[in-house]
Amino acid sequence: MAGKLIDGKAAAKEIREEIKKEVDEVKAQGVVPGLAVILVGDDPASHTYVRNKEKGCKEVGIHSEIYKYPAAISEAELLDKIRELNEDKRIHGILVQLPLPGHISESKVIDTISPEKDVDGFHPVNVGKMVIGKEGFLPCTPYGIMKLLEREQIDLQGKRAVVIGRSNIVGKPAGLLLLQRNATVTYCHSKTEDLSYHTKQADIIIAAVGKAKFLKAEDVKEGAVIVDVGMNRDENGKLCGDVDFESVREKASFITPVPGGVGPMTITMLLYNTVQSAKRMVKDRISN
Repeated sequence: MAGKLIDGKAAAKEIREEIKKEVDEVKAQGVVPGLAVILVGDDPASHTYVRNKEKGCKEVGIHSEIYKYPAAISEAELLDKIRELNEDKRIHGILVQLPLPGHISESKVIDTISPEKDVDGFHPVNVGKMVIGKEGFLPCTPYGIMKLLEREQIDLQGKRAVVIGRSNIVGKPAGLLLLQRNATVTYCHSKTEDLSYHTKQADIIIAAVGKAKFLKAEDVKEGAVIVDVGMNRDENGKLCGDVDFESVREKASFITPVPGGVGPMTITMLLYNTVQSAKRMVKDRISN
């Protein structure tokens, strides 16, 4: 029997309805949650992401400001803009759309964003808080994955989880969040020997390598939960994930589709983080 589809669109819709209620509550206390998005250059995928973020903000009632700069902008000018937004009381979240042109240091940009407004969860302070289990902003894609697993009531305790990919944005934090839920986590990557040996033992697999249909049915044990973070094009130019969906679905107990799985959750968790930031501001104002 084919595995159950984990519907990211439906989950995102439900969570956004909850976010909208939270936005209304914050507005009733005189604060309009605000998100600033900085876009450098003209990468088409980045423009699409930013449009979707703007649309998401509008849907839940978050005020959004988009700052578009040419690829030739200097690093100093960009950092100055971030510092200015750090001080702006109307803005609760700051996001710089990656990737950036080669002459701008991504890590400098991330470090300059105030940890209190780092709704992407990439600042070293928030990463550190995540590692030790303290409250901070969690990165949106791994956070979205955890919400999907939670929604399907998938028990992670004591389960063997394999994360394929070790990026700072998805792989590493996804493994840490699984560990916090008491899963036994193995990280696999391009240097892993006999990858299939590890994946065949896994109860849960998170595939985040960026290679079309990389994970095949023979690499997966019967009844595994499969989360596909990949966004690729196959040989026919059709959107697909890192998982060979049709064959793997026959063995999986649960599986996320591409598109419509993890993708819709990423922007949803960004909206969620922005509202939490605004709520903290309201709380601080009341306690002061």
